[in-house]
Amino acid sequence: MPFLIVLLLTAASLAGADKVGLRLDEATAVFQEIMSTPDRSIPQDLLDKAHCVVIVPGLKKGAFIIGAKYGKGYLSCRKPGAGWSAPGSIRVEGGSLGFQIGGSESDVIMLVMNERGAAKLLSTKFTLGGEGSVAAGPVGREATAQTDAAMRAEILSWSRSRGVFAGLSLQGATLRQDLDDNAVIYGKKISNQEAVQASTPVPKAAQSLISSLSKYSSAKNSN
Repeated sequence: MPFLIVLLLTAASLAGADKVGLRLDEATAVFQEIMSTPDRSIPQDLLDKAHCVVIVPGLKKGAFIIGAKYGKGYLSCRKPGAGWSAPGSIRVEGGSLGFQIGGSESDVIMLVMNERGAAKLLSTKFTLGGEGSVAAGPVGREATAQTDAAMRAEILSWSRSRGVFAGLSLQGATLRQDLDDNAVIYGKKISNQEAVQASTPVPKAAQSLISSLSKYSSAKNSN
C-alpha cells in the first residue's frame, strides 16, 4: 500500500509538471506570435519601458460567467543590469472579462509600467482597477500616443481572440500568486517576490520564455 501511494503521488507530480511545462510553452508562443507582427503588436517603446510583463495563455470564457478561477500564467520583471527575471506563476480570477472578450478563449498580456505597479504585482494578490490602475493598451508601433489615460496607467493590458489583438481593460480582475505552480517549477514553494527579486536562476522549462522577452525588448528601461 505505501508503494502504491508513492506511485500515485509520483504520477500526479509528473502530470503537474507536464501541465506547467506546456503552459510555459504556450505563453512563449503567444508572446512571440504577437510581437512578430509589428503593426498589430504591443508598441515597442512601451515594452522597452515596462518593469514587468504578465502573459496568460488561453483564458477560458466559460469560467468567467460562473466566477470561477479562469486563467493561469506567468510574470517576469526586469532586474537592473541583469535582464528579465526568473518567472513567477499567477492566477487570474473574477472581473468583467466575460462581457468583453469574444470567442471561447483569449490570450492576455499585461505590461506593468512603474515600480509601484510592480510592487503590487509581486504581492500575494491585488485587484486591477481597485488597488492598481489599469487601461486598455494601444496596438501597433505608432499607437503609443492614442490616449493620455493609457499612458498614465500603472498597468496596460491586451487580449487576442480569434486572431484579433486589441487593448482590453481588466477592471475588477484579481491576480494571485500560484505557490503550487511555483513549487512545480522550482522544486519548492517560493513566492513570486522570491522568484523575481532574489538571485533565482531561470529554470530550464522557462528559458524559452525569458529568451523571447529579451529578444523583443531593449536591454534598457526606466528603472
